[in-house]
This record gives sequence, C-alpha cells and structure tokens, in this order.
Amino acid sequence: MPLTEAQLDAVLARAEHGGLSHLEFVQALLGEQAQQRRERAIARRIKEAGFHEVCTLADFDWDFNAQAINRTQIEELATGAFIGRRDNLVLVGQSGVGKSRIIQSVGRAACAVGYRVRYTTSAELLTDLTAHLADHTLPKQLRYYARFDWLIIDEFQ
Repeated sequence: MPLTEAQLDAVLARAEHGGLSHLEFVQALLGEQAQQRRERAIARRIKEAGFHEVCTLADFDWDFNAQAINRTQIEELATGAFIGRRDNLVLVGQSGVGKSRIIQSVGRAACAVGYRVRYTTSAELLTDLTAHLADHTLPKQLRYYARFDWLIIDEFQ
C-alpha cells in the first residue's frame, strides 16, 4: 500500500501521542489505503458492468408499484447470495413497472459486494454475438461473457 512520508509521519505522531496499540496503529496506517482500494475496485466493477442508468435501491421509488414489487425479496437479491449459489434470476412483468431499474440496482449492489457483473440488452447481446460469429471470433467472445459472475440480459430496448 503506497504511503507518502507525510501520511506515515502523521500516523506515527498520532500513535506516539495517542498511545495507540499495535492493532490500532496498523489500522490507522493501512485502513484508509485499504478503503480507497476497495472503492476503486467497486468503481471498476461498476464501470465494467456497463449499466445504462445510474440507479440504486436507495433511490428506488418503492411506493410506485408496491403491489407488484416485493421489497424484501428485491433487497435479498441485492445481497448477491443467488449469484454465489449460481442461481438464475428472471424478472417478468408489464412495461413500466421498474424491472430494468431494479435489475441494474441489484447489479450495482452485486458489484459492491465483489461480484463481476455485465449488463446488456437482448438486442445488444444478439448484435454482438452475430458480429463475432461473422468474423469467426465467437468462441473468444463467449469466453468473455463466461468470465462474469452474473450476466444480466435485459429486454429489447
């Protein structure tokens, strides 16, 4: 973990004056750097996912369609446990109920807990695979999609 001289001096001074234990000293020394590294990894996974919208479950209007959407169930999906179990997820419903926003929000939450996610629409996926079929690179592109923990395929848009 990279530290500047000033950062090291500040932590050493705090340890000396504050009487930090060894564990507290290591936490002070590495904690901020580790947190920044985690945040960069999450940002990288979110960027790689290719979400079309910036949306989270915290921003979701649960009252909009409360009869059709089970909040508890969606929040459980956001833990990513179903990805760890290698379960599939299919959201079906009428247009305009928030399926795309929910799925992208769950995908962002999955990125935050460490899963590699890729978001695409059915149309984009078919166009991409057809192009790779035409130039004889389909096996390589299939390996690309297979490396993700969760491939989200949204409806045609």
